[in-house]
Amino acid sequence: MPRPDRTPAASDRAAKAAKIQKAGAAAERRRGALIWGSAVAVVVLIIGAVVFAVVRDSPALADLSAVEDFDNTAADHRNEPIDYDSAVPPGGPHHPAWWDCGVYPEEVPTEHAVHSLEHGAVWLTYQPDLPAEQVEVLTSLGDADYMLVSPVPDQESPVMATSWNHQLALDTADEKILQAFIREYKQAPDTPELGAACTGGTVTDLVARQ
Repeated sequence: MPRPDRTPAASDRAAKAAKIQKAGAAAERRRGALIWGSAVAVVVLIIGAVVFAVVRDSPALADLSAVEDFDNTAADHRNEPIDYDSAVPPGGPHHPAWWDCGVYPEEVPTEHAVHSLEHGAVWLTYQPDLPAEQVEVLTSLGDADYMLVSPVPDQESPVMATSWNHQLALDTADEKILQAFIREYKQAPDTPELGAACTGGTVTDLVARQ
């Protein structure tokens, strides 16, 4: 009698081997899915953290409720020294020549700086003993058009941001809030001479001082 190709025992072994192979393939697929799922979860967490950090630090969410508003009208030009009500006036009479926008390590003449405000500049000022890393924040913000940065020893707050008719006093150089102030008030609609140049003025004090 011819011998069959496979005995029942051989068939059982083949079936068990196929079953084991199938189970192993399924387990491998599950491990792959778990690995990819974990990787996707990590990526989602990273993206979420980045988005949260960006939103948290966005100037659009900064609180500008402490900004003080004033009501200066377009002011007259004077060549003589002007006695302002504050060390950093947010407008008022001023010298006919504006101060060139930029970053200055020394005081700039107030009468000239106020004219820069009339042209739409934001003036960032600080007390001379402000920590160096905070001064660096102001310096970096001042590296843009229509920005003026300088120390003012007599100002009441460590840091002040000023535009024509608007002023914000701060205890520290909070970059987020300062960026928000700049976005809101640089070249603002109530600027008396909106669009006038903030260069080509003077870097020499032309006030007729005694």
